[in-house]
Amino acid sequence: MTLEQEIAKRRTFGIISHPDAGKTTLTEKLLLFGGAIQKAGAVKSSKIKDHARSDWMEIEKQRGISVATSVMGFNYNDIKINLLDTPGHQDFAEDTYRTLTAVDSVIMVVDCVKGVEMQTEKLMEVCRMRNTPVLCFINKLDREGRDPFDLLDEIEAKLKIKVHPLSWPISMGKTFKGVYSLYEKSLKLFTPSKTTVEEGIEISNINDPSLDRYVGESYAAQLRADVELLNGVYPELNVQDYLEGKVAPVFFGSAVNNFGVKELLDTFIRLAPPPLNRETTLRVIKPDEQKFTGFIFKIHANMDPKHRNRIAFLRVCSGRFERGNNYLHVRQEKSIRFSNATAFMAQDRETVDEAWPGDIVGLFDTGNLKIGDTLTEGEKLFYTGIPSFSPEIFKEVINKDALKTKQLEKGLLQLMEEGVAQLFTYELGKKKVVGTVGALQFEVIQFRLKNEYGASCDFAPQNIYKACWISSTDEKKLAEFIASKQRHIAQDKDGKLVFMAESKAWLQMVQDNFPEINFHFTSEFKD
Repeated sequence: MTLEQEIAKRRTFGIISHPDAGKTTLTEKLLLFGGAIQKAGAVKSSKIKDHARSDWMEIEKQRGISVATSVMGFNYNDIKINLLDTPGHQDFAEDTYRTLTAVDSVIMVVDCVKGVEMQTEKLMEVCRMRNTPVLCFINKLDREGRDPFDLLDEIEAKLKIKVHPLSWPISMGKTFKGVYSLYEKSLKLFTPSKTTVEEGIEISNINDPSLDRYVGESYAAQLRADVELLNGVYPELNVQDYLEGKVAPVFFGSAVNNFGVKELLDTFIRLAPPPLNRETTLRVIKPDEQKFTGFIFKIHANMDPKHRNRIAFLRVCSGRFERGNNYLHVRQEKSIRFSNATAFMAQDRETVDEAWPGDIVGLFDTGNLKIGDTLTEGEKLFYTGIPSFSPEIFKEVINKDALKTKQLEKGLLQLMEEGVAQLFTYELGKKKVVGTVGALQFEVIQFRLKNEYGASCDFAPQNIYKACWISSTDEKKLAEFIASKQRHIAQDKDGKLVFMAESKAWLQMVQDNFPEINFHFTSEFKD
């Protein structure tokens, strides 16, 4: 198969949502349809041994939430699907932000009972930064939820994106009858089923009298009235508007009952874009270029507790990746060879000899790779748009066992390189402060340090408002600033200088007093 054919058959997307909207359940059902798993796992109940396939870390099984992005690949109708299931919990938002740099499109899950929630709004902002195409799945139709027209209005108002329903529900909750596909002009009747992949009865014509027999006259009349109204408000979907991130097609269903999922998947593989062009520091890279390029968007240590391995997740952007080849590690300016390369089904993996644009490959790494690193066949360029954001909560690391200092430092370094949190080491006194987006991350760090590295630590709250990366075109002024604010200067894990501001007012005053210094709220900046 040619490079162009391999690119055309790939779809790489992420699933995003607020916690408990049903994102991981939807992931399970997509894998079920793709034949990647035989049985869907339970996300919540700790009594059930079949935990969701994409939640494999011990702490995820205990808490019933996703805390790390999972990568899964499967085939469906001759299309190779690369699916990235992201954490919904806002405390792990940064992992999700980075993951969104590695996908070409997104499926956003909205709970029909709760509607659009704050975390969904934040994630949508990240999608809008790159004009990522978004497809919306309104979930939990088997529960008493909000009016579907109200939900569409709320999505448009809160997420600032136009919507275009491609399916429509017939009632919801206890009287939920099914979904009419505005795209296929067919109707699927609801039959509750948590394991089967069958989706009920098809009725090709909405005016078919048998519709009244199946759903009842009043529900049939309501559906016909709704569809007439929808056809008047929403003309035929402009696919280009979707691909440019201007319009979000909307589907309705119940992931836990396997309902509406096949429709979503069938339409998704037709509409969603294959691997797209990507920006670098030198030029735009097209996926059909013959030479391989790719970037690291995630690192995970100790995926297999029996072997202290470290895996870097590579998004292939152009050309063909071949296992065993030498590639240029652009940041280190050295050649690097990967004899082990894997494809993923959550933590299950298989060796791959080659990968194509859109594919996600796991590379066994001994510590050379960092998030944001670029690999090429020789060209010295960097993929852009994978920043670290200024954290919101800061705590000092207190070592509880002096005999395990090395284990603690190693564990902190590896977890920070994974992007679990950010580590700031003060210039004076070498005090170590961890910065996170949410409080739950400190629990995860403590848990993993203890279980994976045998190190114990406490966290002491710090009075810090913002971590600001600093730079200046005037080296002398920068040196003067560092000298005058030495007690508040730290370095991040990459050795970049950071000013630790204690309050918003104080930061503003410092900015006013030092106009030659640039203060950045993300680690990726250009002076």
